[in-house]
Amino acid sequence: MDNPTAEEIKKWHKMSGAELKKFFNTSGQIYRSLELSEKLPDMSEDEQIKLLAKDGMLVKRPLLVGSDFVITGFKEGEWEEKLLKKNK
Repeated sequence: MDNPTAEEIKKWHKMSGAELKKFFNTSGQIYRSLELSEKLPDMSEDEQIKLLAKDGMLVKRPLLVGSDFVITGFKEGEWEEKLLKKNK
């Protein structure tokens, strides 16, 4: 998967209704080495989006993007609900 663009991340963030931190791979080495747990609270939304777009390894996986929803990470019940609803 290519790195998502800043525009895609902005769109997905809005569609998800979740806080932007949910899009970060908080267990990844890059997140830890950059000490983002301490830095994110002081960063603007635009700075966070640019950081996510710059390095796709910072983006939480899996990422499920539908026509009107976005889910970050894997929560079986949430995935089933969205996928089953879409297939009905």
